Amino acid sequence: MLMPKRTKWRKQMRGRIRGEATRGNVVAYGEYGLMSLEPGWVSARVIEASRIACGRNAPEGKVFIRIFPHKSVSKKPAETRQGSGKGDVDYWAAVVKPGTILFELDGVTEEVAKLAFNRVAHKLPVKVRLVRRRHN
Repeated sequence: MLMPKRTKWRKQMRGRIRGEATRGNVVAYGEYGLMSLEPGWVSARVIEASRIACGRNAPEGKVFIRIFPHKSVSKKPAETRQGSGKGDVDYWAAVVKPGTILFELDGVTEEVAKLAFNRVAHKLPVKVRLVRRRHN
C-alpha cells in the first residue's frame, strides 16, 4: 500500500481543494492518460486497485501512476464521545484537482487503453476522461 516513508507531522487538517491543477496536468510518460474532471481525495487502496485493474486489462502496456497519497486522513472510532482529541490516522489519500493526470498508459492501442481506463474509472471517486499525448 502506498504511503509516505516519513512525515513531518502525523496528522493533517482537512484543507480545501480550490482551483485547477497547474502541475501534473499533461500526459508526460505514456501515450494515453486519465484526467480528473473534479476535485477529490483518492485513497491509497483505490490507487492500488486501479493499478491492478489497468495492468490486467492492458497486460502488454506500461502503467504510470502520476499521483501519490501524501495526505493522512484521520477518523475517530464509532460511538466515541466528543472531545479527547483528534482520531488516529485511518488511511492515506492523494489530493486531486481538476485537470490532474492520474494514470498513464504506454505501448497499447487506443481501444485497449479505452477498455483499461474504463475499468479504472469505475473504481475512482472522481469523474475522469481519457486524454492523448500532444506531440509538438
